[in-house]
Amino acid sequence: MKKQILPLNAMRAYAAVHETGGIRSAARMLNVTHSSISRHLRFLEETLGIALLDRDQNQRKLLFTAQGEHLGQVSNEAMQLLSNAIVKIRETQAGNFVVISTAPSFASCWLMERIQKFNESFPWIEISIQINQKLTSLSEQGGDMSIRIGGGAWAENEFRILMNETLFPVCSPGYAEKLGDIHNPQCLKKAKLLHDRDHQTSWDVWRNKFTLDWFDPMPGPRFTSSDLVLDAASKGLGVALARGRMAEDKLRDGQLCRILRPLEVKIPGAYWILVDPEANKRKAVSTFVSWLHEECAKPGDWSQK
Repeated sequence: MKKQILPLNAMRAYAAVHETGGIRSAARMLNVTHSSISRHLRFLEETLGIALLDRDQNQRKLLFTAQGEHLGQVSNEAMQLLSNAIVKIRETQAGNFVVISTAPSFASCWLMERIQKFNESFPWIEISIQINQKLTSLSEQGGDMSIRIGGGAWAENEFRILMNETLFPVCSPGYAEKLGDIHNPQCLKKAKLLHDRDHQTSWDVWRNKFTLDWFDPMPGPRFTSSDLVLDAASKGLGVALARGRMAEDKLRDGQLCRILRPLEVKIPGAYWILVDPEANKRKAVSTFVSWLHEECAKPGDWSQK
């Protein structure tokens, strides 16, 4: 049986059209002419025998048919997988690269401030950080290791606990002055509560821990990640429940302060790590993993802030 040859150039052009939402914008993205993109699209439609674009002359915006939309999503995912694989091959060929896939909040609030210290100790190792929220396999992510935040119900037998966490209320120093007695839980009656959508860090969890059933834990704006909710608190928008590990730098430089000390909730198994066994055979990767575990074993410095 004769193998079907995939029209990869046409697929790349179509993926760019779907990603950017236009033929000219796709041409700019790929640094080719828009007529070249158009030719690839016509060729792809002729090859498949279907229409991928809805060519209603009265519409101003480029629209896709149902089949075209599906193909666009799949082609973009496939191109991303290829891109990740190529990046990983290039980096691992050098031997001194370590590719870390992690959530944006962990990267920005905890990992990035420690990378400089790692670079000073191991200048021969190059660190690459990929932001990825999805719980996909390492081969799909193109990383040597994956660091995730959560309860670990998804971890099964592959992920291992990296470190625990402590949860406590924080706000900006200016906002703390408005609350009055920040050692009395009653000050929360004056506060706007800021919410992280992560159920581990909900105000309901904190309230139930200390049986403070006189305040409603539901009102207040919600944010999709720990870095955003901490940023909102540091700007005086309200009181947030901080992950201590994430809040260390803002507490250290005075952007945030603790309130209602010593009320705090311990979260065991809050951060998880998965390391590719083959990647861990490389000295650069095993060195970074050992350093990471040492850093995670250090106690948080928020207790005095």
